[in-house]
Amino acid sequence: MNVDLTPRRNSSASLRRALAILDYVRSRPADSGGASLTQLAEGVGVNKSSVLRLSAPLVEAGLLTRDARTGRFRLGPAALSLWQAYLDQMDLRSVASEHLRGLMRRTGHTCHLVLLDGHDVVYADKVENTTTVRMASRIGSRRPAYRTAVGKAILAFSPADLVADVVAAGLPAATPRTVTDPEVFTEELRRVRERGYAIDDRENEPEVRCVAAPVFDHNRDPVAAISVSSLASRLPAARVRELGPQVAAVAARISDDLGAPPPPPQQGPPAPQGRHS
Repeated sequence: MNVDLTPRRNSSASLRRALAILDYVRSRPADSGGASLTQLAEGVGVNKSSVLRLSAPLVEAGLLTRDARTGRFRLGPAALSLWQAYLDQMDLRSVASEHLRGLMRRTGHTCHLVLLDGHDVVYADKVENTTTVRMASRIGSRRPAYRTAVGKAILAFSPADLVADVVAAGLPAATPRTVTDPEVFTEELRRVRERGYAIDDRENEPEVRCVAAPVFDHNRDPVAAISVSSLASRLPAARVRELGPQVAAVAARISDDLGAPPPPPQQGPPAPQGRHS
């Protein structure tokens, strides 16, 4: 039986061109006012009549809008709906899982994914190296954020009023090394922002060291942190400083997967933002 594939090829070509139009409009600078018909034709490599024909169903679907006065094309509200649906369906634990396993293999230590809940952190995932000593942490367990590396990694980039609430609630010691002075704690968060990772040097448990870095979402809000933890005897302070940039790099890759924009250029250490900034 002979099958004519020409219509299918034509439809596929039209779809690719329509997607190219959508992508061209998406790539325009925010202050450009959109893309003109001439720019679209030149940018996509088709004539103006083809642009009008291919863009019509995109406009009907709300993926594009066309300004009645200027004739310029911009992304439509349906594009935002698709993006939001993508974000709603994305599971942070699934996104981070392979990154955590890779980090565990490279470092040989237990790795965690942790979320902030109020003033506490909650362990959402854990990847252990079963050839070493097992850590006592459990998925679903909670710890006060101020005395953990993961908590400090998130708080360092959180709104200033949240940090103030944590400090006002008190910083009681869990070990002799827990930071309990509000000024020292605030200065430590500044250093976390400056270097991109946080350290827990036996502040939460007497024999455990940990290094952590924040994970950001599509709004560049700190939604989680990842960490490398081990007994202090297996993770000396010098090794923690070596691991810090590695953990921060993996956290940045997870943030990329979540759609986080790049950090803004800074003239100095960034300051935490207010809730309405």
